Amino acid sequence: MKKATPNVKLTVAAVALAALLATSCGRQQGGDGGQSLTVKGSDTMVYLAGSWAEAFMEANPDVEVAVTGGGSGTGIAALLNGTTDVCAASRAIEPNEKELAQQKGIEPVEFVVARDGIAVIVNPANPVASLTLEQIRSIYTGAYTSWQEVGGPDEQIIVLSRESSSGTYVFFQEHVLKKQDYRQDARLMPATATIIQSVSDDKWSIGYVGLGYAREAGEKVKTLPVQADAKATPVMPSEETVLSDKYSIARPLYLYTAGQPQGAVKDFVDFCLGTQGQKIVRETGYVAVK
Repeated sequence: MKKATPNVKLTVAAVALAALLATSCGRQQGGDGGQSLTVKGSDTMVYLAGSWAEAFMEANPDVEVAVTGGGSGTGIAALLNGTTDVCAASRAIEPNEKELAQQKGIEPVEFVVARDGIAVIVNPANPVASLTLEQIRSIYTGAYTSWQEVGGPDEQIIVLSRESSSGTYVFFQEHVLKKQDYRQDARLMPATATIIQSVSDDKWSIGYVGLGYAREAGEKVKTLPVQADAKATPVMPSEETVLSDKYSIARPLYLYTAGQPQGAVKDFVDFCLGTQGQKIVRETGYVAVK
């Protein structure tokens, strides 16, 4: 999965400056008299958005794109507060956020730009070969606390999750936990990379990450096939199984704008949905929609 190069502004100072200058049309002046726009939101999408930004700036040298993460909720809040031009989100905007947008006179416009499978990962030394959705739910809600309960050794399960501002956290809770609460001792991690590292370091931990991140991690982690139920065949997350809906834990990825995009913002969204943008989706480990 290709990471953004240094000319994509990911530093706190650059993001703060971009936020200060941001306008809804993305046509603010850059330091060299050009244009600049900001993309903020999903940590799952930050490298994808950074790769888009890098390629877009190469094709449009008069436009500077600043990309930062922070979580889908953070990105949506920034869009509604007028501090980002584009929100990247790994979940759909929620009713209360839509209501707040209406109060502010904003009509968020949604674009599905990719799809993602959520991989369930464990340490490579863990002998468990697959899990059902019910078993994953039981682990994450606290009904199961030992690997022995899912066919493994009698070792305590260490549960890793993203923080509540993450769209992945929300999606996993809604679609896997069936809106039940996460177990109280779940370790909430600030970024996907920290989940990867923790699973790699701790033999008895379990986590969930975007498909692209699992691929990037390689042999540092083991991705488990997931069964829709006890009688179903275990299915690995992949482009094919996500597109065919055979893999149970998959979702769309979004870009949101405040109203119909115009100017540089429209050019950027069109780029992401175009041939080159969708090629980047595949290259960074996600599933293209076009």
